[in-house]
Parts: sequence; structure tokens; C-alpha cells
Amino acid sequence: MPKYNQSPMRAFVPLTLAVMILALFASSAVAAPKGKPNLNKDISPAATYDGSQTLTFKYGPVHISPGQNTISIGGIPASAKPRVPGYITAFRPNLTYLDGSIPAVDVLHMHHGVWLVDGGPRWAMGEEKTNIDLPQGFGWPYAPDQNWAMNHMIHDLVPDEADVYITWEIDFVPLTAPGAAQIKPVRTQWLDVAGLRAYPVFDAKRGWGQNGEYTFPDQATAAQKRNSGPAQRWTVGRDSTVVWSAGHLHPGGLYSDLNVTRDGKTVRLFRSTAKYFEPAGAVSWDVAMTRTPTDWIVQLKAGDVVSVNGTYDTSRASWYESMAIMPTAVYDGVDAGGADPFVQAPNQNGLLTHGQLPENDGHGGGPGGLPDARKLLTGQDDSSTVAIRDFQYMRGDLAGNGRIPAVKRGRSLTFVNKDDNGATKDIFHTITSCKAPCNRTTGIAYPLANGKPDFDSGELGDGPPGFTAAANRRKWKTPAELNKGTYTYFCRVHPFM
Repeated sequence: MPKYNQSPMRAFVPLTLAVMILALFASSAVAAPKGKPNLNKDISPAATYDGSQTLTFKYGPVHISPGQNTISIGGIPASAKPRVPGYITAFRPNLTYLDGSIPAVDVLHMHHGVWLVDGGPRWAMGEEKTNIDLPQGFGWPYAPDQNWAMNHMIHDLVPDEADVYITWEIDFVPLTAPGAAQIKPVRTQWLDVAGLRAYPVFDAKRGWGQNGEYTFPDQATAAQKRNSGPAQRWTVGRDSTVVWSAGHLHPGGLYSDLNVTRDGKTVRLFRSTAKYFEPAGAVSWDVAMTRTPTDWIVQLKAGDVVSVNGTYDTSRASWYESMAIMPTAVYDGVDAGGADPFVQAPNQNGLLTHGQLPENDGHGGGPGGLPDARKLLTGQDDSSTVAIRDFQYMRGDLAGNGRIPAVKRGRSLTFVNKDDNGATKDIFHTITSCKAPCNRTTGIAYPLANGKPDFDSGELGDGPPGFTAAANRRKWKTPAELNKGTYTYFCRVHPFM
């Protein structure tokens, strides 16, 4: 397999005189990330305890196949956990190569990872790498006999294999430490707009919602709400105290809200806002989420209904396979302070969990030296099928034989993913419209699913339903109703294509 280094090879669909032409191009690589994190003054502080330890563990090595975008689950061994009972008061996840370096997120990243403890989700990370620092006086109880497992979806955006570790740093207070007596036990209440399922996603397409924003599931149609799940709300079983929460969103996400309803009245507990360092705005993984402030302690009553939603910017692009998740730390008691949210409004001044990350510095969108597809000559009208093989749209690759598929108005091109077959599996590709000319350098902010009209094939390939991103079909046809004109597209799984 040849080496690919973020070289955009996108396909173009010019239609001239009622004829559609498809082509594929390549351009120069994006520079590697550099520099140190740009820390902000509102980074959340860590709690301190007499006898606290900072421990680092890793899972793996995990071998990543070229272009991988699949979900796996494996047991976490005893060597990757503390040896003695105690409390975990902070959790800071990451993804590294075997040498300890951190992959650029436009090359390789953790789409999502969930640490399962005794079968239930406890901590999580996504591309934004949210750090979890509980407020003073709270911690997750830990015992060495707990059964830990790792549910991970590592996304390889290029056709190169790799080996990585999933890492996590924790602040740990042994039960024998003096500070342990100050800690009250919490548990994780998992709140997920589309969970609980292995791949809890929904779409937020351009134009959905109101005023360029779409909130799921609140503004979803009946058909769209089929992607909602039971973990979107939680009925409080006993008087309890919630002490921490933060959201997980994908690019395009603006914020997620944690709400509570009692006797027909709803109030917002907290809004976790996406702070984009990305110069282009809410379009990339160069982001940090806000978490609840250190004095945010809220008391709930039995029967209260807590719910979560997620809001995406749908003014500029469509966002496919989006998420909105808010894991929440709950203390099953009411002797920890705090106030009733229907009496006193909770503090909404969230804290960032980290500053700008250097691995998020490959934005893309610079000059690529590629032609404008709208100026290309019309090709021969003799094509009906485009095979996707070796991470290329075959017969649309100008680096090859230069034969450009052409289709008359009113007909369709059929795309076939031949990278996902009996011999080679779990390589998924999409045909997703992007704004012409779609010929600039690839990065975390370019290209976008912003072509007109919007079209997307889904991830062509096969995999277990509900446990994979695969559409469970390998063929897709372009919309037959396209007017004559120029249409450009890319693979949102491997944007260099």
C-alpha cells in the first residue's frame, strides 16, 4: 500500500451541455501539527486530597488497518488499573502512537471511546478529548475486582496502517490515604440523545431546524426521531445530587443542554458549549467543551425527568453521523450541599477542560494547485459505473488513464465500493457533495459536506447492524434529478479522496 499523507484526491462532477463528468485529483500534504497547547484562564481546576496519586495507564497496542472506522470491544487487564481500592477523582484520556507521540486528528483519531465498568459506561472520550475533573469532595469508587472493558471506534482517515495505545491519566486516592475520608461516591448517569446503542448517531442536515440551528431531538421530525434512544432521558429514582457534566459533540456542534422537568415545568441545568479554536468556526475538531463549574451542585427529587439534547450549526454544511452525549456524575444522596434548580438557577458559567491541542492544527483549505472542475472539458458519455478501489474513485482518477465518466442528464452513475469485499472488509467510503471547486488542501476544516444540492451515499460497506457505521450496502446511485451543472464530492470517511 503506498503512503498517503493527507493528499486530497477529491472527485468532481461537472455537467456541461447536459453531460456529467467525474474526475479525481491529488494535491500537496498539510504540515504536521506543532507547538504547545494554548491554555486558557478558564481551564477547569483539579481537586486536591492528602495522599492523592496521579497514575497513567494504557490499553493496547491496538492495530489499525488502513482506512479503519469500526467499533471494537476488549477487556482491560488488571495491569491497566490501580492495584488497591480507592476513589478516582479525575480522568484524562488520549490516543498515542507506540512511541508516545500523538496522531494528528486529520490522520488518526478516537471517534469515540467508552470505558465500561461492570458492564456500564463510566468515562468517555471523543475527538475533543474532554478531561474529567470532579469538584472537591467527590470521586468514583474503585475496587480491583471491577470488570473493566474498552469500547472504541478509532478512525483512520488515510490508507496507512498504524499501531496505537489508548491512554488515560487518573487522579487516584487510595482508601488508606487520609484524603479518602473527604470523598463522597458518585456514579455515572449516561445521557445520550441516540443511545444506548453501540453507534448512537443522528444526522443534522443543512437547512434543518430554525435560523441555521438544529436541535436534536427537539426539532426532529417523526422520521428523524427514530434515531433517538432511551438514554435521552432519565427519571430520577430517589432524591439525588448531580455534581458534574460535560458534552460530547462532533464538528458542527454548538452546545448540548442538560434539562430537568418537574410538574410540567422545565429548567436548564447546564449548557455545555463548544469552544472552537478553529478559525473557520464550528466546522472541525479544533474544539474544547465546557464543563460544569466547580460550585455547580444541583439537588434533584425522585420523579424528576432529566433530559439531554444537542444543537448543531446547519447554516453552512450538513453533518452526518453526529452525536450529543452528556455523561453526568450523580451522588445518591442529598447531604452534599447544592440547591433545588427550581428554586435557585444553577450556575451556567462553564469551564473549558483543556486549551487548544497541537494535534488539531492541520486545518486545511489552503491552495492545492488543482484545476477548477467547472472549467474541465466534457468527457465521453459512455459510463454508468464507478468502482471505488484502493481508496480511489476508479475511472475518475486523472492520475490514471484520464477516462472521465460522463452521464446524461436524468441518468445516474452507480458507485461500487470494491475496497469492502470478501477478502478485504471494514473499509467504508462515501460519496458526499462538497461546494465546487472542492480542490483545496485537506485538513480538519476542509472539505465540508456543503455542496448544493446535498447528497450523501452513507458509508458503503458491510458490518453488524447497529454496531458499525456501515450502510450494509456497497452500491449507490447519484440522484437522477440533478440539473445540468457542476457537482463535486469527496469521501467524508477519508477526506483526501
